[in-house]
Amino acid sequence: MPDLLLELRSEEIPARMQRKAAGDLKKLLTDALVEAGLTYEGAREYWTPRRLTLDLRGLNTRSADVREDRKGPRTDANEKAIEGFLRGAGLTSIDQAHVHSDPKKGDFYVAHIVKPGRPAEEIIAEVMPGIIRNFPWGNPMRSGAASAKPGALRWVRPLQSIVCLFGPEHEETHVIPFTVGDITASNITYGHRFHAPEAITVRRFADYIEKLEKAKVILDAERRKQIIAADAANIAFANGLELVEDEGLLEEVCGLVEWPQVLMGSFEEDYLAIPSEIIRLTIKTNQKCFVTRRPGEETLSNKFILVANIEAKDGGKEIVHGNGKVVRARLSDAKHFWTRDQGNLPDLEMLEASAAKFDLDLKKPLDQRMAKLDALNVTFHAKLGSQGERVQRIRTLATELAKVTGADPTLVDRAVVLAKADLRTEAVGEFPELQGIMGRKYASLQGEDASVAAAIEDHWKPQGPSDRLPADAVGLTVALADKLDTLIGFWAIDEKPTGSKDPYALRRAALGVVRILLERKVRLPLSTVVKDSDLLSFFHDRLKVYLRDLGARHDLIDAVLTPDADDLLMVARRVEALTAFVTSEEGLNLLAGTKRATQLLAAEEKKGTQVAATVDPALLTLDAEKALFAAVTQASTEASAAIAGEDFRSAMEALSKLRGPVDQFFADVLVNDEDPAIRANRLALLGLIRAATGTVADFSKISG
Repeated sequence: MPDLLLELRSEEIPARMQRKAAGDLKKLLTDALVEAGLTYEGAREYWTPRRLTLDLRGLNTRSADVREDRKGPRTDANEKAIEGFLRGAGLTSIDQAHVHSDPKKGDFYVAHIVKPGRPAEEIIAEVMPGIIRNFPWGNPMRSGAASAKPGALRWVRPLQSIVCLFGPEHEETHVIPFTVGDITASNITYGHRFHAPEAITVRRFADYIEKLEKAKVILDAERRKQIIAADAANIAFANGLELVEDEGLLEEVCGLVEWPQVLMGSFEEDYLAIPSEIIRLTIKTNQKCFVTRRPGEETLSNKFILVANIEAKDGGKEIVHGNGKVVRARLSDAKHFWTRDQGNLPDLEMLEASAAKFDLDLKKPLDQRMAKLDALNVTFHAKLGSQGERVQRIRTLATELAKVTGADPTLVDRAVVLAKADLRTEAVGEFPELQGIMGRKYASLQGEDASVAAAIEDHWKPQGPSDRLPADAVGLTVALADKLDTLIGFWAIDEKPTGSKDPYALRRAALGVVRILLERKVRLPLSTVVKDSDLLSFFHDRLKVYLRDLGARHDLIDAVLTPDADDLLMVARRVEALTAFVTSEEGLNLLAGTKRATQLLAAEEKKGTQVAATVDPALLTLDAEKALFAAVTQASTEASAAIAGEDFRSAMEALSKLRGPVDQFFADVLVNDEDPAIRANRLALLGLIRAATGTVADFSKISG
């Protein structure tokens, strides 16, 4: 079966767009081919800064014939109806139609229409121009002389050539020559723009990828990444250093080069006085370079690694020199930010009111920045006030939370008032991703307690399911207060997540609260701070996601999680105990028995059958019902005591003793006795089973 090679070559595509664009091209084309009746064995996409390529294998040579039966009018219909049927079915005579009979509707005409399949080349030539013209680039542009004409092609960067080759693996291939704008698909591509700009004639994917590599283009992005990572690690090792790995930067750099050349540059050691985080971000953000360090050390070295796209004749000396100049200039700026942030702000007398409000010491640089943040009335959200007002809310909330977490309230308050101060530092102004990190460093420099400094960084955490939690009780308390204030505030102004949209990262904030409560074993009744039932339900949703990710069954979570459950740690413990219980033999058997009891009771209640308010021991006539009543009474007492002590496993064990009596009851006892009083009493006994098991879970929601 034939293969298809497609290449769209353009000027440089932004690195962040390449992987998605290649995936979009594969999906758009394969979807269009399948919709047109073609099938294929496999497809793989490739990308470089200057090309999107698709290798599609085992494509049908033509689409299948399509058969359609089109029902027409009755055979005794008027002439106009029959003529309309013939036109619609593409028939020239009624003799070409078939007559079908229906016992109720009589005889009617049917046209058996066969639409023959089409050659794959015809289908590809038909769908490709539309795919290219409507490609989902975020902000495409027009270019060239044709850009002034109506309907000019828009592409993320000027499209330069198209390769479209079709044919069997071991025979001659041919071009599918469709046209888009002023570009017609051919079998001609071009290599590296500097090393091999000449035209290259290709036949199929195997020689295409081989000829590109000879022309200094490595098509496979994963291979380019491997080359960069290996060469960078090797050059660092050769210089007695180790590479500081950065997967995001590696992906970006891979999208900047077609022929990666790894080189090492350096800067003056004086700049190492700047925090490593600033150095790394300065070099990464401005020059897309990697940093290095001595093996086993946290601080960086003064050597950096860059990736060029040119195999320079001088061994890369000029490239290294040029990058070094830019790196030094940027580090000089960074050093300036770092130094200024440790100095005094002008006009300190203008900050005295804010300092008094937050108990700040204007002799300390970070305190000055917090006072400035408040004095400038910097907006947090138009409907939720300023950053200063938010900090005051968090202070109040953190004071109450400290009573739950056991954190030192004085340290908590100090951490809260300084937590947002680094928003006014020049370092964070340049690199917003350093929020918290720089606050911790500046706090340490001005002599803050170690827990306060750590909490300034940690109050942002956790940022996701794999991020670490705050280090101690102070940081944990401030992080909880910060996230809860965010959620309570946005719920109050009705700015909730909708569908996939969550612009304020409220799902992440709620998951952070869930992780802190469960993983740090914090007993916080959320209803003491969360007054909105819808927000409590939102926490329940995040809890379900968290527990399911840990392997908990959704039905067991639902069996434990009631709408008003506000102690998430206790919910998690109940789910854990219930999981162990229902997977045991006793649990499975008891589950079957209690389900039978609760379903029978529910059915009778629905019918309006009388159920006694309490069980009357005098009406228990059979040994099995007497034994069950005694067992339920004892199990309820033991389970209630265990739950009061938060020992859910023991509560389950107490309930498991009901297995035998329940089984014997249903074997020996007819619940729906003819005597209404006995029937009502026995139904009340079933109610005791439901109530006893309901103290730990709603067994009716458990599957199986």
